[in-house]
Amino acid sequence: MQTILYKDKKVAYSVIGQKGTPLVFLHGFCEDSSMWEDYLEPFEENRLILVDLPGLGKSEPVENITISYMAEAVLAVLNELNAEKFLLIGHSMGGYVALEVAKQAPEKLMGLGLFHSHPFADTDDKKGSRDKAVEFIESHGHQLFVKQFIPKLFVDEFARSHTFLVDKMIHRAARYTQEGITGALKAMKDRPDNAKVLEDIKVPVLFIVGELDTAIAYELSVEQTHLPAIADIHILPKVGHMGMFKAKRETQGIVRRFVQFCLERLN
Repeated sequence: MQTILYKDKKVAYSVIGQKGTPLVFLHGFCEDSSMWEDYLEPFEENRLILVDLPGLGKSEPVENITISYMAEAVLAVLNELNAEKFLLIGHSMGGYVALEVAKQAPEKLMGLGLFHSHPFADTDDKKGSRDKAVEFIESHGHQLFVKQFIPKLFVDEFARSHTFLVDKMIHRAARYTQEGITGALKAMKDRPDNAKVLEDIKVPVLFIVGELDTAIAYELSVEQTHLPAIADIHILPKVGHMGMFKAKRETQGIVRRFVQFCLERLN
């Protein structure tokens, strides 16, 4: 991976291909850009840009980090790569960051994909659960937290039959710093409501929703789909929070068609 310095902190990223429209993939909480490594084959005609969000993967943690800061770091990478226009796909927390990128640089965005994500601020109950997670990590360590947290992102049957994948994700997340994981939890808790970003957005928005997603309430996932003027909506039955694994081929096709639609719309 390559790195840049943003406000004296390393931000790690990788680029696959030098030609084609930039297509940016942002990972979620307790993940890093390596989660996309087996997903990208159908998009090889694009210039693929993968970013480790600050505090996760190989990017350095940042004190008092915010989702807005994460978006600034992504834009700093894209500026380094001279990506003046790009499409953006964000999974979960990566979707929160993608919405902030859309807020900060709407003129650069060609299309926005929310992959098991939404624009709404945390409810009081959700904020409380994030506080409890921080307390647990501070008492018991982040390694035990990720061991318990990551399997819950998948539908039980899939997690039991794909133990190598789940264990690999746990192992990677256990290598992050405790500061990076608790910082991300606090950043998500304190993020603003960005529903207006979707209401005002001028580009197409892709929604990929897992019918059995326990990380994001199904009602919120559906509610957001009415906000943008141009929406491409896909609800995946029997899928939880990790459709890029559980429904890999289906979601690859969905994202590919969305990218093509966005490009054709501009021509």
